[in-house]
Amino acid sequence: MSTLTEAPPPLAPQAPEPKPPKRRGRWTPYWLLLPGVLWLLVFFALPMVYQASTSVQTGSLEEGYKVTWHFATYWDALSAYWPQFVRSVLYAGTATILCLLLGYPLAYLIAFRAGRWRNLIMILVIAPFFTSFLIRTLAWKTILADGGPLVGALDTLHVLDVTGWLGWTAGDRVLATPLAVVCGLTYNFLPFMILPLYTSLERIDGRLHEAAGDLYARPWTTFRKVTFPLSMPGVVSGTLLTFIPATGDYVNADLLGSTDTRMVGNVIQTQFLRVLDYPTAAALSFILMAAILLMVTLYIRRSGTEDLV
Repeated sequence: MSTLTEAPPPLAPQAPEPKPPKRRGRWTPYWLLLPGVLWLLVFFALPMVYQASTSVQTGSLEEGYKVTWHFATYWDALSAYWPQFVRSVLYAGTATILCLLLGYPLAYLIAFRAGRWRNLIMILVIAPFFTSFLIRTLAWKTILADGGPLVGALDTLHVLDVTGWLGWTAGDRVLATPLAVVCGLTYNFLPFMILPLYTSLERIDGRLHEAAGDLYARPWTTFRKVTFPLSMPGVVSGTLLTFIPATGDYVNADLLGSTDTRMVGNVIQTQFLRVLDYPTAAALSFILMAAILLMVTLYIRRSGTEDLV
């Protein structure tokens, strides 16, 4: 016997698989980033490279400067001006602590208690930005003038006796003392502390406070266990925004201080504009930048948060 097998029917031709659509606008984000990148290269990276080359040059303004890789300039600058570095960190750290102590209650008030007055208080906080930094600092020369009402009140309350014992004032005089410089730094950089704190506090869910109250937590316990830990990003951001520019500031020390209160910013300005010792000025700038970068890195790691506002 023979078995008949039928041929299988022909297979229908399969349609070609559709090609994935081309992604349009793939380069759009990069084109949007290009202006910012160019701005950083032209106005940040290139000046940094130029200053780095200046710091290892030798010569004079008359003869010209040449790159000789003279790294000893860094050691000479640090050896000659280390008191100004220490003074800058001390003044900036004191002003940062004062800004935190003054700014946190105000930011807390705006975030949780201001109500309909919130916008008005926020305008008052940023009102100093409406005037020049120089004008704001000069105003403190009038506020802290000898024989003025503020100095008289501090003298009556014997506050000047304490600050004089600490070496921050001289007798009944406040101007041209460390206290005047710290007051100027605190006033000028206080908004940089309040705004990040307010932003961080505003993000806290109010139901967390209610839950803490339901668990019979006292107000201080609620603040210590709930509010302050959740506001740490604002604390870190505010302290950085205050400490970093305050360390390199020279306007407050120049207008409110004296030769005994000169900060490293004043030294850099003098070396650049008066002495015309460009290598030393550039070396001081890089030493200051490296010191601030090291302190900021250690501070962020110590604070336990990288979620900055």
